[in-house]
Amino acid sequence: MEKFIGREQELKWMQGILNSPKSEFVAVYGRRRVGKTLLIRAAAHDKFCFFITGLYERPKSEQLTNFAIAQQRYFHSENFTVRSNWPLAFYDLSRNIESLPKGKKIIFIDELPWMDTPKSGFVSALDNFWNGWAVLRDDIKLIVCGSATSWMLDNIIHETGGLHKRLTSGSLALLPLNLKEIRYFLKKKGFSYSNKQVAECYMVFGGIPYYLSLLDKGQSIAQNIDRLFFSQGAQLENEFNEIFQALYRKSGKHKQIMAVLSKKGIGMTRQELIEDTGFDNNGEFSKMLEEIEECGFIRSYIPFGKEIKDDDSRAKKDTLYQMTDPYSLFFYKFINENHYHDEHFWTSSYTSPTHNTWAGLAFEMLCLNHCREIKNALGIGGVQSVACSWRSQGKAQIDLLIDRKDDTVTICEIKYAKDDYSFSEEEEIKLRRRINCFLTETGTKKSVITTLITTYGLRQNAHSSNIQSVITLEDLFSI
Repeated sequence: MEKFIGREQELKWMQGILNSPKSEFVAVYGRRRVGKTLLIRAAAHDKFCFFITGLYERPKSEQLTNFAIAQQRYFHSENFTVRSNWPLAFYDLSRNIESLPKGKKIIFIDELPWMDTPKSGFVSALDNFWNGWAVLRDDIKLIVCGSATSWMLDNIIHETGGLHKRLTSGSLALLPLNLKEIRYFLKKKGFSYSNKQVAECYMVFGGIPYYLSLLDKGQSIAQNIDRLFFSQGAQLENEFNEIFQALYRKSGKHKQIMAVLSKKGIGMTRQELIEDTGFDNNGEFSKMLEEIEECGFIRSYIPFGKEIKDDDSRAKKDTLYQMTDPYSLFFYKFINENHYHDEHFWTSSYTSPTHNTWAGLAFEMLCLNHCREIKNALGIGGVQSVACSWRSQGKAQIDLLIDRKDDTVTICEIKYAKDDYSFSEEEEIKLRRRINCFLTETGTKKSVITTLITTYGLRQNAHSSNIQSVITLEDLFSI
């Protein structure tokens, strides 16, 4: 298999489970292409007693045939029988495993959600396989995996029926790589990209290892992007649609929500989303929002100054839904709007106003996704805080502020630049007005610190006096 790079903590967690002296049942979930299968294969060194991958959008009969073929492949049994239901199929699996020599038996079921076709009884059969057979032994390591995060959460991790609390060592939500991990990944692949170039990779590919693995170290970032997204038959040209089709059976509405959110960096309330999408305000809409958030494409949060009086924050009219996935932003800003069919679209637009506008938005998203690193750089890593935004009754807004429990609010002024950033007189006036508006409208008694987050640093001049601290891109590579 391909050499596995990074994910040391996750790999250690998985190897600890595989080496434990008891039977284990664990679940790994995360969005498509994030590296779930590679992680499990690396931890197990491909030494599975049984390994199967569910078939996408295929009926129960084909899933059962695939299950029988996998058993024939691993156990070399003389009789090849395709069962008519899942209880019998799992019974065959238990009998085949019982015939193996003493030692741990690693069972890996990949893309588990795809196997659960309507009215198939798959989940109850899996429940019986674990609760009625595997749990009574001390040598079974059952690992299930899936990209359909909502299904994994509803049917395995948060299930209240037979599989309730059956995961022996919990679950692992595999997240996209952060900046430091991307730099390490690319270095091991032989790249010599600067921190700014690594950040640009994140701003386009969003820390998804599979996309990063497609980069050619002999090409510039712009050339790589053109090749992967805009060339004829580009490898990632239709990737976004494939992601959503694999995650949601009715993906059209999910994509419509994403398209609306891509136009509002700070986020939108539920009511604003309903008005812009034209969807009904009902439980189906709530479920779609939850599903998109569970897969890591968006987040929901309460803006500054809006108190939560109970645990049901989703029901609050002030809750904002905000896109947090850089790849999705890139798709809606460029791929979905690429009407020119230009194979060199990215290279030719690299210095255009459109590119600069996107870079500013994408860098804001990068900062939002690296709040832990920002807090550490500010020396407040141990202070309880909430990353949120604020918008006034007028046009003023603050895209990122850190509301801290030490009676302080850090207002983050985010600027993506190709050199040390220099404030103009006009920018100084706008920033001062925005801060004054924030203080007046919120009536906060907390002290306010304004922090510049930028690529390289701040060029001190007569208009930079509002900035109390500076965080550079280099700080975002530290944990």
